[in-house]
This record gives sequence, structure tokens and C-alpha cells, in this order.
Amino acid sequence: MQDIQARAKNIKMVIFDVDGVLTDGSIIIGDDGEEYKAFHSRDGHGMKLLQYTGVEIGIITGRTSKVVEHRMASLGINHVFQGQKVKLPAFEQLIKQLGLHPEQCAYVGDDWVDLAIMNRVGLAIAVQDADALVKKHAHWITPSNGGKGAAREVCELIMEGQGTLQDQIERHF
Repeated sequence: MQDIQARAKNIKMVIFDVDGVLTDGSIIIGDDGEEYKAFHSRDGHGMKLLQYTGVEIGIITGRTSKVVEHRMASLGINHVFQGQKVKLPAFEQLIKQLGLHPEQCAYVGDDWVDLAIMNRVGLAIAVQDADALVKKHAHWITPSNGGKGAAREVCELIMEGQGTLQDQIERHF
């Protein structure tokens, strides 16, 4: 865990996949063709807290959904890349745009499409119910499943590693 804390200390941006990470992976499509997803409220709160400490948040997802657009806007997340069947170019564009090095980034994924980025970042994270191969390439695995509080755990891990978690807790008392 000491190695994980050391990695977390240097993180300037956390990038999340959506389906299977910020959601449980279920994709609900209504009769009208509209797509629905369920997000965990504590994940969103954790993401807002992490942003408050100065850590950037990004989204790189393979699917395109208005639901994701609305949810990320409500959380104040501006770095959103949807429709990325191959995710690495979006990652490279994002870090170039922000002037970051790959080792200053954490990436949270759950499936094979996430591996290219996970193998380049300073802190690769898999959710508990991620594919076995993805878990093998992760530096850390969340205690919770995707869409069930895993993103909150990631945010708290980063804040703990950077010494900002206690300040965020105290803001709520």
C-alpha cells in the first residue's frame, strides 16, 4: 500500500471510464431508443471533492451518450471524450492539452479497451468486478464494484495520498 500512496501523491489528473466504472455496466435502452445509466451519488460527491483539491478529472469512454454529457456537466467535469473506440489517442490529446506527463495521471478501467492507457499511467486502477486481465495490469483494485462506490474509493485514495482527505472531511463538520 505504501507504493500506492507514493503513486497517488503525484497524481494531477484522474481519468475514468464510464460503463463498468462509473456505472455497473448495465446499458438500459428505452422503447424510444434513449439510453439510460445509473450513477452512484457518492461517486459524484467524491469526484467533486477531488476537484476541489485541485486534481483534474477526465472521462474517456467508448460509447456516446447524452446521459454522460449531462452527468459530467452537473459535476463540473469538462474533459469528456465520448465515442472513443480506441482510447489512447484521446488520452494523449488530453495530457498534451493540460501539459501533463503520463505518470501524473491515474486511470480507472474495467475492460480490455482500457489497457493501453492503464499501461502508461502512473497509477492504474481496476474496479473490483473488472475483467481478470485488467486486474493483472492494475496497481490497485478498488474494494467496490463499478457503479457501486468504486470511484469514491479512488478519489479518497488520491486525497489520502496527497494529504488532502482530512481537510475534505473536516469541511463537512
